Amino acid sequence: MIKKGILLFLVTISIVAKAQTIHPKAALWADSVLNSLTPDQRIAQLMVLRLSSYDFKTKTALYFDSLVKEKVKRFNVGGICLFQGSAVKLGGIVNELQAMAQTPLMVCIDGEWGVGMRLFDSVQALPRQMMLGAVEDKNIVYDYGKLVAEQCKRLGITVNYAPVVDINNNPNNPVINDRSFGEDKYKVAAYGIEYMKGMQDAGVMACAKHFPGHGDVAVDSHLDLPVINKSMEQLDSLELYPFKEIFKAGVGSVMVAHLYIPAIDSSANRATSISKKNVTGLLRNGLGYQGLTFTDAIEMQGVQKFFPGGEASVQSIIAGNDMLCLPPDVEQTIKKIKEAINKKQLSWDDINYHCKKVLLAKYQYGGEKIPAISLTNITEDLNKGVPEMKKLIAENALTVLQKKDDRFFPLTAPESNKIAYIAIGINEENLFAKKLKESYGADVYYFDYKQNNARIASLVAQLKEYNKVIIGIHNYNRKPENNFGISVPAVSLAKKLQEETNSATLVFGNPYAIKNFCGAGNLIACYEDDPIVQQAAANLLEGKFLAKGKLPVTVCDQYKFGSGISTGFFLPQKQITPSVLLTR
Repeated sequence: MIKKGILLFLVTISIVAKAQTIHPKAALWADSVLNSLTPDQRIAQLMVLRLSSYDFKTKTALYFDSLVKEKVKRFNVGGICLFQGSAVKLGGIVNELQAMAQTPLMVCIDGEWGVGMRLFDSVQALPRQMMLGAVEDKNIVYDYGKLVAEQCKRLGITVNYAPVVDINNNPNNPVINDRSFGEDKYKVAAYGIEYMKGMQDAGVMACAKHFPGHGDVAVDSHLDLPVINKSMEQLDSLELYPFKEIFKAGVGSVMVAHLYIPAIDSSANRATSISKKNVTGLLRNGLGYQGLTFTDAIEMQGVQKFFPGGEASVQSIIAGNDMLCLPPDVEQTIKKIKEAINKKQLSWDDINYHCKKVLLAKYQYGGEKIPAISLTNITEDLNKGVPEMKKLIAENALTVLQKKDDRFFPLTAPESNKIAYIAIGINEENLFAKKLKESYGADVYYFDYKQNNARIASLVAQLKEYNKVIIGIHNYNRKPENNFGISVPAVSLAKKLQEETNSATLVFGNPYAIKNFCGAGNLIACYEDDPIVQQAAANLLEGKFLAKGKLPVTVCDQYKFGSGISTGFFLPQKQITPSVLLTR
């Protein structure tokens, strides 16, 4: 039998080296640090704690002085994960924590659409992965990953919990949904690899998630334990495909989900994150992945509901995971793991093995000494390149699903049109409405989701007087529950206008909501609802660029995955194939 120390060396060389060459001093440094740690500190190195500088709901500072600072000093925990806060505040806290840490901290973020996903008070967010899935040029996805990595490095972050390589094959998925590249396994795998390479080529460790595949669920694992009743053959042919591909491509780490999949482990209520059959059996032995593993957040009810009081943490390590994300109690976790060692459920060799893997990853993506983050112009630096990337993605993602003829758009000179814009979901002017008013003298009407049917008949009658009616669906929820928050009267109004006026419908948000508007004669998927996307939509209507996007998911029988008219003229819909997706 190969000893774990030798196995670790072989594994590190064969797996991590695919992404970047290992520094020759890494193993020496990892051994030296490991030998300097107490047994309790070696356990603590396997934990990543939540760090927020501000709670926007309660408008209070949190998760620093009373929690994280004390745990870094007392236990020498392995890492922190950045959540809400301003760039300047969080950067300062990271500097302070790194200065006091006995062992350099691994700084992580769950930044799927860039650091603006968390630092939304100071940094613009990038588009979500679903919008990237509508883009046909994979090089854009690589550049997106590289930009995210540059943001991370500027904030002292060495690991980003991205990309999501879950295949969203359930439109009612409440937790993944528009965080996925889409429903096609080839596109999800190919785009996940590009995102990963962009980050890792720029020096930030990527993390493929959520193994073994979180796309076909109807329950949010933050709230309960989702169940996937599929055979191993079904899982292997679909859910596991992107993971196998991104593992071969050299992703540095993987996050293991809280899912109940009886085909993998039928033990009652045993989530995949705490299943040895999943982590050691399937992931390590079956698929041969020996890179770093993180659990999904241990504080989530998908695992806490059935394994409370530190039990989920110890079961995660027994299962074969390397790092525990957001364990609720550090001291209790250390105690539980030591009890498991005394019971022969674990050994100190296991702890040393995982600890050394963590230390090797720290050296690989951070080095022996962590430089202080410069706070000068940090907010400006983090926003650098974001508007340009958002514009590039919008111009490549906007998808014309239906264009009954060429007489509606590109829009012609104002004097030959009488145009109305009906903004559904809002009650005040946004950039799109402003552009239509400025460029075409459009009259603007509003109908938010609180209004009832009483106004529909009179509004439709008014709008029949216009040559062209542009319908915008705005301000709806990302999640599918309650029809994304789109009211029944709003859907009714849109449908009547589609039937009784010369209209075009633009849907600004999660594309699954298009299911309500598939009868439109002119229909455009816009994917997100911000000023840059709205400007791009206005430019598309004006004919300033041609639509190139393709639907990354099926939204109704008429518009399936790959739908999209890619020229400025009316053509039948085209379906794209995996061979097209995988070309660069």
